[in-house]
Amino acid sequence: MSSAPSVMLFERIDFMKKDIRRAVIAGNWKMNKTRPEAETLITDLKPLAENAGCEVVICVPFTNLETAVRLTAGTNIKVGAQNCHFAKSGAYTGEISADMLKEVGVEYVVLGHSERRQYFGETDETVNKRTKAALEAGLKPIVCVGELLWERESGITEEVISRQIKLDFAGISADELMNCIIAYEPVWAIGTGKTATADQAEEVCAFIRNVLAGLYGTDVAEKITIQYGGSMNAGNAAELLSKTNVDGGLIGGASLKAPDFATIINAATNG
Repeated sequence: MSSAPSVMLFERIDFMKKDIRRAVIAGNWKMNKTRPEAETLITDLKPLAENAGCEVVICVPFTNLETAVRLTAGTNIKVGAQNCHFAKSGAYTGEISADMLKEVGVEYVVLGHSERRQYFGETDETVNKRTKAALEAGLKPIVCVGELLWERESGITEEVISRQIKLDFAGISADELMNCIIAYEPVWAIGTGKTATADQAEEVCAFIRNVLAGLYGTDVAEKITIQYGGSMNAGNAAELLSKTNVDGGLIGGASLKAPDFATIINAATNG
């Protein structure tokens, strides 16, 4: 995997250790699990996550939201959705509004995932609108950014990430940003089994924090949780999560197996 050098858009700022930010491990189930299967997985996960020293979130398909909210009530596991629309209501067949999610008991929502951008035509403009709608409804957005393989090999990773951050959070205040999580997901590492090295993940997560510092100031940037996603698993989680600017993970396939997900939770707890 090429790691061509690229130009830093902001002067590098050295931030404090991540103990000033709570790590968040969020499982993105994608289009997996029927309701009975979801019930089994959540039941298996609950005792394994009981003593987690990080925030634990499961982002489940719309059909599993009520099941997940019911089964996690009174536990330390939070429930998230995988998308929401930017309108409160209207002629948007097949869509779900942020208010609908809030009513069900959802706390988090994943926005701008590369699969939504790739397969369903989402853009930075629509991600921005969805993020604003989620914040207005009282949800906590997990906003995904990341570069394609050819963009990394062309040495423009930082340009791509900077553009996404600026557009996805345009018009969002510092106070609103404090309720957001940013997930760095290199598109070439999602569902491919390829993973950015821990140093690559740290480099881009640190760059994201520097972009935020340029937009919102250092004090705000230091407090924002930045996850790494892209084939994080039980085997590589500890190394990735040991990095100063990697504050958690957005986990795909490994979140569908309770023991593997628990291993990642433990790595975040101890990292």
